[in-house]
Amino acid sequence: MREPDERKGFAGIVGHRDVVEHLQNAIRTGKVSHAYIIGGEKGSGKRLIAAIFAMTLQCQEHGTEPCQVCTSCRKMLSGNHPDVIYVTHEKPNTVSIDDIREQLVDDISIKPYESRYKIYIVDDASMMSPQAQNALLKTIEEPPAYAVILLLAENPDILLPTITSRCVTLRLKPVSDEEMKDYLMHQMHVPDYQAEIEASFAQGNIGKAKKAAESRDFMESVEYCVRIMKKAKQMEIYELVDAVKQLSSDKKSIYDKLDLFEMWFRDVLLFKATKEVDGLIFKEEINAISERAATSSYEGIQKIIEAIHVAADRLRANVNFDLTMELMFLTIKEN
Repeated sequence: MREPDERKGFAGIVGHRDVVEHLQNAIRTGKVSHAYIIGGEKGSGKRLIAAIFAMTLQCQEHGTEPCQVCTSCRKMLSGNHPDVIYVTHEKPNTVSIDDIREQLVDDISIKPYESRYKIYIVDDASMMSPQAQNALLKTIEEPPAYAVILLLAENPDILLPTITSRCVTLRLKPVSDEEMKDYLMHQMHVPDYQAEIEASFAQGNIGKAKKAAESRDFMESVEYCVRIMKKAKQMEIYELVDAVKQLSSDKKSIYDKLDLFEMWFRDVLLFKATKEVDGLIFKEEINAISERAATSSYEGIQKIIEAIHVAADRLRANVNFDLTMELMFLTIKEN
């Protein structure tokens, strides 16, 4: 079975109203394109939007929302609709010419088994090799009347211009913190304070927010990071080294922790500038935030935020973990 969000149709999509309206309008007016590129970062909702669009196009009620109860919708929800094909790839970072030929190009001439359309959803489309894109080109130029091809791409700009010029490109923008918080509180039943932190942490990415809300460890990470930030200025060098050791025991989540450190110092900066609690993410830590704001200059806080960015860049470039963290903590301590 599919995720619960798919069962809510277009109405259940958080944010992306412009993209939803475009697709629903295309269905309403009968002007559905043969090829779309849906662009957005991992976790932004590309696959969910593509699935709901496909389900609505195939729905036997022919509305602008899937009815969820007809034979076609039920097949779509159970993941075995014969006329909706997910193009997969075995190599982790490449969609090869064989993947595109075998699953799409050679298959598209076979008419739909039972529906009005035959829909192909190509996940990770920005990983298509140039050869795979060229193999797809002729099909996109002269598709059968019943074909709809949905290319889901984290970075649509790296697709060949010959492909992009023949597709309707829809880009997913970041979801607002307000919409994100509302979704977390009312759909995922997350408490107010936690929803505020998770919405800000997700930076407009609904998948990231859901993952944080579903994780048992996320709020533990938040508490750990807050604890370190509260005492960072008073920490002795040996305590900094201990903190580095603790972080290095879970390198997978280090980028999340760096994001949380940055959120903390953005709160410090905001409070220093406004003296207001309302806009803060970590409202419950107002005493520690105001104390830090009083002892650090604007320039010092900017240096810290910059040091956190530099640490993330160094880790991505495989610079020594312990050294990178120690340099960052020293900047936090000294400023």
